[in-house]
Amino acid sequence: MKRALAGDVPQPWWMPRRVLTVVSADVDDAAGVGAIWILWRPKSSQFREHVAVLEWFGERWRYVGGGSSSGDGPVDVDVLDVRNGGGALSLTRSLDPPRSLAAAQMINCVKVRLGREVRDVLIGVRRIEVPEQRSLIAVWTSPQMNRGVRPLIVALGGDGAELSRLGPYDSLDTHTWDRLREEM
Repeated sequence: MKRALAGDVPQPWWMPRRVLTVVSADVDDAAGVGAIWILWRPKSSQFREHVAVLEWFGERWRYVGGGSSSGDGPVDVDVLDVRNGGGALSLTRSLDPPRSLAAAQMINCVKVRLGREVRDVLIGVRRIEVPEQRSLIAVWTSPQMNRGVRPLIVALGGDGAELSRLGPYDSLDTHTWDRLREEM
């Protein structure tokens, strides 16, 4: 998380990529939350993906949840692909009086894959520059009752023009819908 906050590449120089590859890390400073997307043994046929969700509490990062799965491999994306969302309950903040477990926020994240023309992506109001590998993880908070709702995600080209968008309840982005309409 410290590397992501400092704007450094998420992969430490001393960690061999054949063992562990940090695909992406994201921090929402305003919310005090972060997420890391890691591949364990990425070149192996049995590679695994791990996502860790963290939050800033008491002057340090605390792990609050995450998940692991067999990797889904490379994905060819035209403009915007959002998948494999997840989340965890903000347990550390629920311990602060007068808050309770029922009032605790959800920390949510999704893996985002982007096409070649995309230079930046908007996750709600946050602008994230697209990394070289065209894949990133995005994190945000929401009330528990809205835990399945993601923020608006917008893919922007090099000139700042909108290429595609995915609304909070959408299953397909606008670019894909346009292509489907043309094919009909």
